[in-house]
Amino acid sequence: MYKFEISSITRQPNENVTITFKDLSGNYPVPKSGQFLTLSFEFGEREVRRSYSFSSSPYVNEPLAITVKRVDNGEISRLLHHRTKVGDVVNVMEPQGIFFYEPVRDANRTLFLFAAGVGVIPLYSILKTALVAETMTKVVLVYSNGSPERTVFYEELLSWQRLYPDRLAVVWIFSNAKNLLNARLNRDYLIRIVKEHMPADGQALFFTCGPVFYMDLVRFTLLGMGISDSDIRKETFHFPEEEEDEDEREEEPVDQTAYTMTLRFQGMDYPLVIPYNKTVLDVGLQHKIKLPYSCKSGMCSTCISQCITGAVRMDYNEVLTDREVENGRCLICVSHPLENGTVIEVL
Repeated sequence: MYKFEISSITRQPNENVTITFKDLSGNYPVPKSGQFLTLSFEFGEREVRRSYSFSSSPYVNEPLAITVKRVDNGEISRLLHHRTKVGDVVNVMEPQGIFFYEPVRDANRTLFLFAAGVGVIPLYSILKTALVAETMTKVVLVYSNGSPERTVFYEELLSWQRLYPDRLAVVWIFSNAKNLLNARLNRDYLIRIVKEHMPADGQALFFTCGPVFYMDLVRFTLLGMGISDSDIRKETFHFPEEEEDEDEREEEPVDQTAYTMTLRFQGMDYPLVIPYNKTVLDVGLQHKIKLPYSCKSGMCSTCISQCITGAVRMDYNEVLTDREVENGRCLICVSHPLENGTVIEVL
């Protein structure tokens, strides 16, 4: 764990707040653009972790910063919005996440960034990095919001456009627009945007962040245009604090067996019994095992593990490929063993 001191708090549109930090330890690793910061809070014997994307870029002369949307029933987001003040010290983990952009100084390509609402936060970090750390890369940000007044980083992005008029194009999409054809991103509109800005040599990368249905629209449209899946990166913007809607709950699994398993972590083997309604991570934490985790929802890469023996099912997975799952990779925050004697090693 590292200790950060809050150095500033800036209110943003649409109930967002940007928090900047000073590293009190002086040796915090440099995050990659697009990664996230995990904050840890202790309430008595209960630890609560929450992850928020960096909105700062390591290539810009600015302090480390995250931008946080207030969630009505969010324990930590409400704390950060209403009870946190400059000078407070928080415990944080090192930068994490496999959704990131590493610049190449002389790269000559086009970055397409597709953002919906607060999904812009990690893409804003990537945008700044590409413009500052590279000399020829062009950036096209396709940014969907309700209105300019509800748009996070609206004024900041206008300033970046003025600084890089030949390298940054922002396609503003507002649902309150009078032209309904351009009020929301759709397949035809997306194709038109990409064709307009695609370089002649086809050298382009695509990043998208937003709700799952939004990213599916982007990904499947791009694949239909012949874009390689390896050139498309996605980051699901998800609030772990949000209560799941009753209509969206999956049915309880038929198999309600509690299975025995062995969890291998840092050279130690821990025998565990996993009830059907608990994950491997849940039970491991109950046994005071200091396991790595962040989102608890299958949407980050912090708890990637290897099923060595037996089998597991995952409630959700936005990180691992089908091939990785076939080869035994799993996320213990959403994993349940399917047979006795299962062995999982935390990587």
